[in-house]
Amino acid sequence: MDDLLFLAHRIPYPPRKGDKIRSYHLLRALTARYRVHLGAFVDDAEDLQHATTVANLCAGETRLVRLDPWRAKIRALRGLWRNEALTLPYYDHPEMRSWVRQLLTRHPIRRVVVYSAAPACFLENIAPGIRRVIDFVDVDSAKWGEYATKRTGLARWIYRREARTLLAAERRIAATWDAAFFVSQPEAELFRQSAPECAARVDYWENGVDLAYFSPDLPHANPYAPEALPLVFTGAMDYWPNVDAVLWFAETVFPRLHARIPAARFVIVGGRPTPEVMKLQTLPGIVVTGNVPDVRPWIFWAKAAVAPLRIARGIQNKVLEAMALERPVLATTKAMEGIRHDARLTRWVADTPDELFTKALALLQGADEDGTQPACGPFGRQWMQRHYHWESNLQRILDQVAG
Repeated sequence: MDDLLFLAHRIPYPPRKGDKIRSYHLLRALTARYRVHLGAFVDDAEDLQHATTVANLCAGETRLVRLDPWRAKIRALRGLWRNEALTLPYYDHPEMRSWVRQLLTRHPIRRVVVYSAAPACFLENIAPGIRRVIDFVDVDSAKWGEYATKRTGLARWIYRREARTLLAAERRIAATWDAAFFVSQPEAELFRQSAPECAARVDYWENGVDLAYFSPDLPHANPYAPEALPLVFTGAMDYWPNVDAVLWFAETVFPRLHARIPAARFVIVGGRPTPEVMKLQTLPGIVVTGNVPDVRPWIFWAKAAVAPLRIARGIQNKVLEAMALERPVLATTKAMEGIRHDARLTRWVADTPDELFTKALALLQGADEDGTQPACGPFGRQWMQRHYHWESNLQRILDQVAG
């Protein structure tokens, strides 16, 4: 097997949240074809327990570098006087830089795959002849621009600056690397518009969903009280777009829904909920679970999954997983825009509190707005089976890695 270096901004395991799900499946596909050397950061001490599991996936060397958030933030400040994105020095850890440099001298590496923009800094000025492919996943610079619209004062200035400087870095990387990938066609097209000089090198590969794991035919014990009519939101609850989504839904939609249907529950499932998310459980009908060992029963037994995201990039795994479990998904346009379109998937899409309330009410009452029974998801699973297989979707990037 040929040697390949895979760098990621976060350990690609366990595959339970968005970025780790995608990076894990990419890593597995690469290890089936190459002798992979893996370098990744660990920003959560609990993830260190998975070090052996990750190392066993790879035939080559593995280096996991503990990323201290406070020291990383201090490093990030270097970007202010360098006129560069704060994201880049945040991850510019000397231990990782040294390991990459020495690894390239110890092994005949001719291919490099980088997951997200930040680790690309370790591949500057490397020997010619090494094929370099980057998976940006999302246009992160655009995400910072969206953040800026939701902030004021100094935070808005910092986010606008990050959007501008990170886009410059993304363009520089895409222009000099062999191929640059994104998570969806709309995301790739957005980057082409922002960086037309890179258009020929830009492509996308879509996420998949583990259809055997997220199967409605498996036994799932009901975690809800018998009388409950739950709407479930799943995701990392220290991630600002998720926090913004649940706060907005809890404040503008759910109180009216609960007043109309007292059995209604808004159930927020995900690890590390912020204090403001935890406070939501003091409101009638709202439940915050924190981390759960298995998210599938919470989705399967819900009346619907909700994804009221106002800030979103790429493909939402929470939507794919709910559809695979044959649940209807009440979502905003932002949450659905990365998913291949079909009118039968968008019947529950709404963007205003009034629209979300009307559709949520119909779901909880078991009828569509016209009085008919709602589609509870069989078509959604069929759509996942047709378009969201990991193996077939990964082939696009694997072809470019092979060159």
